[in-house]
Amino acid sequence: MNKLNIEKQKQVIAALVEGNSIRATVRMTSVAKNTVVKLLADIGKACAEYQDKAFRDLSCKRIECDEIWSFCYAKEKNVPEDKRGHFGFGDVWTFTAICADSKLVPSWHIGRRDLQNATIFMRDLSGRLKNRVQLTTDGHRMYLDAVEWTFGKDVDFSQLVKIYGVPQEGEKRYSPAKCLGEEKHRIIGNPDMKKVSTSYVERQNLTMRMNMRRFTRLTNAFSKKVENLSHAVALHFMYYNFCRVHQTLRVTPAMEAKVTDHVWTIEEILYLYG
Repeated sequence: MNKLNIEKQKQVIAALVEGNSIRATVRMTSVAKNTVVKLLADIGKACAEYQDKAFRDLSCKRIECDEIWSFCYAKEKNVPEDKRGHFGFGDVWTFTAICADSKLVPSWHIGRRDLQNATIFMRDLSGRLKNRVQLTTDGHRMYLDAVEWTFGKDVDFSQLVKIYGVPQEGEKRYSPAKCLGEEKHRIIGNPDMKKVSTSYVERQNLTMRMNMRRFTRLTNAFSKKVENLSHAVALHFMYYNFCRVHQTLRVTPAMEAKVTDHVWTIEEILYLYG
């Protein structure tokens, strides 16, 4: 297979990071589907490796965490009998952490929504921070043990528990239940309860759904392989952290976090894997 020239590669990556599907990218760029998938895999691995090395000793003060649902191969209820129970078939959750000040996403993890994967995620997050932080998650019980096992007492940890009503008839499938209120719970340390929030990380969930076609609901653009989902997520966060200027910051999250000193181009991302 002949290697794509740099201009074609830039076109493919630009299409993917702006929320286009693989097939739409093929139509827009006239690049073969297998070539697009291979480029995504190559650049996704390079982006994951670079960010793993770059996001160390971060001076974050407030971190918000959440998890976002997607599925691979088929929805959980439609997974064939011989594939049930195997990760990568059915429900897949992406854990994300965001710095409330710089809007940097320093850590993410793709796995099941359980204590084991929450612990892996928290262990990765804690290894990237150089100081004590205020940490906020939703009310899922898995975070209680995951945070304690990972951070111990060296964290100011709180949970924001939202109280939802029952959806009206006819809205159960397409509309979320109405939020009736929320409760703030101090779990570890001494968090500033006025700053307990998950608003930024929930907004990041929306950004993910808008800029990665694989996360769009009620379409056939879902990931068929969990490996490709991982590559797409790594590319998304590379572009979000280093290339995309945040509207309120006027710089990229990586610049605000002092990880880089300039706005990256897509061509610079391509140079990561040569």
